[in-house]
Amino acid sequence: MMLDLRKAWDNNVLVGDGAMGTYLYQLGFPVGISFEEFNLLRPEVIGDVHRHYIEAGAQLIETNTFSANSYKLSKFGLESKVDEINRAAVRIARKAAGNRAYIAGAVGSIRGGKRSDVSVRELDMFFEEQISALLTEGVDAILFETFYDLEEMRIALGRARKLTDIPAICQFAVDQVGRTLDGYSIQDAFGILRQDGADVFGFNCHSGPKGIMSVMKKLDGPLDIPLSVYPNAGLADYVDGEYIYGATPNYFGECALPFADLGARLIGGCCGTTPEHIASIARTLQKYVPTPLSEGRELPQVQASVVLAERGQQAEKVSNGRDTDVPSIVETVKERHTVIVELDPPRDLDITKFMKGAAALKEAGVDALTLADNSLAVTRMSNMALGHLVQSQLGIRPLIHIACRDRNLIGTQSHMMGFDALGIDHVLAVTGDPARFGDLPGASSVYDLTSFEIIRMIKQLNEGIGFSGKPLKQKAKFVVGAAFNPNVKYLHKAVERLEKKIASGADYIMTQPVYDPALIVEIKKATAHLDIPIFIGIMPLASGKNAEYLHNEVPGIQLPENVRKRIEGLQGAEGREMGVEIAKELLDTAMEHFNGIYLMTPFMFYEMNVALMNYVTEKSKRNVSHLSHS
Repeated sequence: MMLDLRKAWDNNVLVGDGAMGTYLYQLGFPVGISFEEFNLLRPEVIGDVHRHYIEAGAQLIETNTFSANSYKLSKFGLESKVDEINRAAVRIARKAAGNRAYIAGAVGSIRGGKRSDVSVRELDMFFEEQISALLTEGVDAILFETFYDLEEMRIALGRARKLTDIPAICQFAVDQVGRTLDGYSIQDAFGILRQDGADVFGFNCHSGPKGIMSVMKKLDGPLDIPLSVYPNAGLADYVDGEYIYGATPNYFGECALPFADLGARLIGGCCGTTPEHIASIARTLQKYVPTPLSEGRELPQVQASVVLAERGQQAEKVSNGRDTDVPSIVETVKERHTVIVELDPPRDLDITKFMKGAAALKEAGVDALTLADNSLAVTRMSNMALGHLVQSQLGIRPLIHIACRDRNLIGTQSHMMGFDALGIDHVLAVTGDPARFGDLPGASSVYDLTSFEIIRMIKQLNEGIGFSGKPLKQKAKFVVGAAFNPNVKYLHKAVERLEKKIASGADYIMTQPVYDPALIVEIKKATAHLDIPIFIGIMPLASGKNAEYLHNEVPGIQLPENVRKRIEGLQGAEGREMGVEIAKELLDTAMEHFNGIYLMTPFMFYEMNVALMNYVTEKSKRNVSHLSHS
């Protein structure tokens, strides 16, 4: 006889299951269909997934009903089958689980992070219809997951509490800032939901273990209520038309204990996770004895009307400051070591620290300041605006990233024409991380252009011809870079892809961060036949946790075991000092083989790259001769 679920997580950490949709995708089922309809069409497939997770150690499984509401099902013409699909899902899960696992009825956000036109009345109606169907078949709990704003969560929870008193688990998808889309801090949101009748609060989707862990730490220690965590398997990479997740099962197992120590009583996985990830969590927690919930800190009583944070200062308007006599980086790198430093635009309206960092890097002698285009699909200030500011106010050459993700053909050409008008002529063309994995997951990923096509189209502007083939009266002067990820199993395949970018018109190459000196040498050999410069990417590590996050969760980055060991456990100034030392060793090898250096700035610690820029300068002075450009 299984314990009452509320008693179960009072005294134990329960293991949840992993992904359904992305796991079905990995099994070969296509995207763009309703996986919820499988409850009717392919019940044996859904049952097998449940069994795989239970055999891996899951003690609570979710029904295959994340999008099984009228609004979402209407896209497939299935809105009349809400009751049938949800009830079938519970029966499938119950049959697979027997007495081995609890069954939670999964209810997903309808708005999905968008400022939807679905009214409050409609939300209430849609949630009631789905929750009623789940309750008819007797679920042990209702699990609300991947909600982005408190208002929608309160509507869903309120409807559930009018229908049932079974446990309600409320999970948000938030970024590392720890705020809902409607501006509530997670701590305040949890306090409000507790008064509304929630039993468990938690996080799922959107980010990997590190991102969720950082938000949990903002709660200032374990609470007197159970928490739940269902992270993604890191950030998804989009490779050759497929989504790939990098966080390994072992990494998930290593993160399970810190989650439990922070008060998690239900730990599972979201997008990209598999039965192997769940098995690793289960093994880790096998003998774990949690601290009694009664010893946790009580959530304060709060009012639902929370005042939103004030906005920061706005950027000052400035004039064009182009200097047409300065040689391009393609020209300078032929003659000497040339350093590009990446500094991320702010995620708010305060540019003070950004401009201070840019000024310090200018003083250190960087050749160009490069600004990403909402990297990792996280919303940041326009790199066009900041590029213009650093060019006109500080006299630094801006090198601007252009992502295919955010703009269609019209917007991309318009954007490029604007750069030309501002005198910004150095750009890096990239595909861009999918929007669904950023801080506005309801946003669309456009991808009208591939990275090959956008390079070719930008170079077409240099001929005075627009994307449509119409003349533009004068020619642009863009110097176009391409991205290169050498952290792959088969380097020659990556080089072949790089050759296609060069054939499309790329003038120079910038690599993802490299942390292995041997790989730098291997890159030199593999690209020796190319006749354009390569800027080797080096990003100093800020801490041991930063190293583990990059290695396990960020696509395109791999750290050697010895590097991870050297910085393991280090944080603060000590961690950054070790990060700079490791980066200097990488620079020793990079400068021996390449004239192009691309430094990335972690967490706006620009002082680290000032130190590395000074190191490059001193080392260059000591060199009697320069190698030819790569």
